[in-house]
Amino acid sequence: MAIQANQIVSLEYEVKDGDKIVDSNIGGAPLVFMFGKEQIIPGLESGISDMNIGDKGDILVNADDAYGPVNDEAFQEVPKDQFTGIDLEVGLTLYGQDEQGGTVQVNVKEVKEETVVLDFNHPLAGKSLMFSVVINNVREASAEELVTGIPEENKQDDECCGTGGSTGGGTGCGCN
Repeated sequence: MAIQANQIVSLEYEVKDGDKIVDSNIGGAPLVFMFGKEQIIPGLESGISDMNIGDKGDILVNADDAYGPVNDEAFQEVPKDQFTGIDLEVGLTLYGQDEQGGTVQVNVKEVKEETVVLDFNHPLAGKSLMFSVVINNVREASAEELVTGIPEENKQDDECCGTGGSTGGGTGCGCN
């Protein structure tokens, strides 16, 4: 039976931008999410909707259904002196904090004499992506999962306040 809304799905994937692999969890922790809750990009979710456990497939996701088009308003020019001690070059990825304290990734688009142009678009914005997926498991969500939207596999360890059990392989605790 094909995947239904509110079921917990576990999958392995490899994502390509053209011939370049840009992300993969093959050989690592599977991506686990609740189907129909917009927890993954829309084009991938719709692409797996007719799949079953054990199915494999290649799904082309257009930019609009992935990370969206490049937003020209997501470029910001800032004074170069804000980057003292950093060897700025086009393509450099920088990390900062947004107003809510979350991590923001930006790319250096242009280095001028007095300013730097930063690109706040997602690095894959404007790109169509090819996902190769394998559906590892599909199961009914528990009552708690239905309420929280968080699959049991993604819950944090009691000993960790940060990113334990995160989808995408997890990187440790991240506690302050």
